[in-house]
Amino acid sequence: MLDVRYVAAALAVVLLGAATAFAVAPPGATGISPAAFEDTLKTGLTGVDVNQAAEQGYAIPRAQVFYSQYEYVVGYYGIGPLVAGLDAADETGQFGRPLVVFVTDFGGTEPVLTDEGFVRLRQTTARGWVPASEASYVVDTGARTPGGPAVLPFGEAAEARAFAEAHGGAVLDWPAIRARLAAGGVDPATRRRELVATRQARADAAVTAAHQLRDRPVSVTVGEEVETLAAAIAAAPPNTTVVVPPGRYAANLTVAKPVTIRGAGTQTVLDGGGDGTILTVRSPDVAVTDLSMTGVGERRLGSAANVTGDRWDERIRLVYGRGDAAVRLADAHGSLVADVAVETPANGIVALNSSAAVVRNVTVRGSETWQEGSMGVLAMYADLVVEDSTLIGGRDGVYTHHADGIVVRDNRFRDQRFGVHEMYTSDALVADNTARGEDVGLIVMTRPVGNVLVGNDVRESDAGISVVGSASHVAENVLANNDVGLAIGTDRSAYARNSIVGNGIGVRHDTLLPTNDVVGNDVVGNDRFVRVGAGTRNVWARDGRGNYWGSIPGFDRDGDGVIERPFRPADRIDSGAVESAGALTLSRSPAVASVRQFQSAVPGLRGSSVIDPAPLAGPTRPAVLDGLNDTREAS
Repeated sequence: MLDVRYVAAALAVVLLGAATAFAVAPPGATGISPAAFEDTLKTGLTGVDVNQAAEQGYAIPRAQVFYSQYEYVVGYYGIGPLVAGLDAADETGQFGRPLVVFVTDFGGTEPVLTDEGFVRLRQTTARGWVPASEASYVVDTGARTPGGPAVLPFGEAAEARAFAEAHGGAVLDWPAIRARLAAGGVDPATRRRELVATRQARADAAVTAAHQLRDRPVSVTVGEEVETLAAAIAAAPPNTTVVVPPGRYAANLTVAKPVTIRGAGTQTVLDGGGDGTILTVRSPDVAVTDLSMTGVGERRLGSAANVTGDRWDERIRLVYGRGDAAVRLADAHGSLVADVAVETPANGIVALNSSAAVVRNVTVRGSETWQEGSMGVLAMYADLVVEDSTLIGGRDGVYTHHADGIVVRDNRFRDQRFGVHEMYTSDALVADNTARGEDVGLIVMTRPVGNVLVGNDVRESDAGISVVGSASHVAENVLANNDVGLAIGTDRSAYARNSIVGNGIGVRHDTLLPTNDVVGNDVVGNDRFVRVGAGTRNVWARDGRGNYWGSIPGFDRDGDGVIERPFRPADRIDSGAVESAGALTLSRSPAVASVRQFQSAVPGLRGSSVIDPAPLAGPTRPAVLDGLNDTREAS
C-alpha cells in the first residue's frame, strides 16, 4: 500500500529543493520580461570559451527561454545551441512548450569584426534583448566565437542588412534560421562513428610515421666504437640508430638530435641511479625502443614553493610537469617510445608540447599506493597516441592536461587512483581499454568538449566512467561490479549501447539540464538502477525506443521490442517492478498515478527524475550481457 506520509515528505523535500539562485520562470506567458542573463541556468559554450571571450572583450550572441514545464529560465550561449535546445525540448517534452524566447539585440551596439572574426561592440551599453521571432539574423559573415561560427541577431532589419552588406553576409528571419541550423543535426550514432573513424585514422598515421624511426641505419654500437651510452649518442649522426647491447648502463642523459636508441629487450637496462629523469628528449623524431628502465628519481611532483602563478591551472601544470620520469619528451614532436618496461616511484613517460608522438607497448609499474606515486603517462599540450600498454600502480595511468586530440586505446590499467584522467582536454578518443581496481576507471573533467569514450571495460572499481563537459559520446562500454557504473555530468552528450551490470548504482545522473541522449543501454542487475541529483525530469528515449532494464512484467504486446509502459528507474516503486509483480501492480495503481500527475503538473513539485517512456523488451547487446551474467554466476 502506498505510504501517504512518505509521499508528503517527498513532496516537501522537492519544494524545499526548488529554491535556488537561478531566475524562475513566471507561471504564465503574459508580461514576461527578459531575466538578467547571469541568473539563468546557462548552457551552450564551455566555461573556457566564455572566459576567453570575456578576457578579450569579445561579444557572444546569447538567448534565454522560458519553458512551460521548467521552473528556471534557461540561458544559451549562441544561436546554434538555442535551436538545438528548442528542438530537443519539442522532441522529448522535458521542458515543455517554450513560452517566450529572447535573443541578444546587436542593434545600436556598432559591432565590428576582428581579423580573427571575433565580435567587438563599440557601444556595449546599447545591447539588449528582442523576441526571437521578431529578430533578423545575419549569417555567413565570418563572425565567430571561441566555440565556432556565430549568428548575429538584430532587432531592426535595416541594421541587420547594413551589417550583412558590410561583411558579405546574408539576413534570415526566425523560421529560416531555425531550419538552417536544425538541418545540421546528425544522428548521434552516425556522428560517433565519424568521430571514431577520424581519430583512429589520425592515430594510425602517427603510429605509422613513428614506426619508421625503428628502421634507421645503425651508426654506433655501445661497447664497440665507444664505451658509454652518452658517448654513443654524442657520436651518432642524426637520423641513425644507436644500438645498446644487453647490460646495465648509467643514464641521466639529454637527447638533442633525431636518433633512435635501440636496446636488446629487457636485458638492456638504463639505470638512472635514483637521481632525476633517465632520458630527457629535446628533439623531434627521437625513438627509444626495446629496453627497460629503472632508477628514476623520487621527485613525484615539482616544488610548489617554486610555482609563482596564482591560477590553479598554472600551478597544476608546473607542479605535475616537473616530476622525475623515465623518459621526458619536451618539444619532441613525432617521437616514439615503444617496447619499454619502466619501474618508477614517480612518472613513467612525460610528454610536454610534443605533437604526434607515440607511446606503445610500454609497461609502467608505479607505487603500490597512489598517494606515493605519480603518472604512468603524462601528456601536457601533447596529442599523444598511447596504445597497447600496461600501466600498474601509481597515481594515474594516463593523465592529460590541455592535450586536445589525444588517443588512448587498447591499454590495461590496474590498481590506481584513475586509469585515464583527462583535465582541460577536448576531442580525445579513449577506446578499448580495460581497467580493474581503480578509484575511477576513466574520468573526464574540467570543461572538456567533444570527447569519445567507446569500447572500454571497467570492473571492480569505485566508479567505472565519470564524464563532465559537453558534446561527448560514451558508447559500447562495459561497466560491471563497480560501486557506481556510469556517472553522467555532461550536457548535450550521447550515451548508447553501454552494458551497465552488477554495480551498486548503475547510473548516477548529476546534470541540471536534461539535454543528454541516453538510449539503447543495458542497465541490468544493479543494486540501484539510477540515482538522480539536482535537475529536472530526464526522458531517456529517442525515436520510440529507450533502454533495457531487465525483464519487466508487462509484456511486449505487439512484438516491436518495446514494453507498453513507461519505466522510472530512479523511482522506488518502479525499480522493484523488474523483480516483483506486486511492485508492478502498485506502480499502476490510481493513487500512484494521481501523485505523479499532480507532480508533473505543478512546477514546484517536479523533482529530479528519469523516465524511460519506451523500455526495451530485450537487451541491446545480448552476447555481452550473457557473458557478464556467466562471469557473475561463476564468481
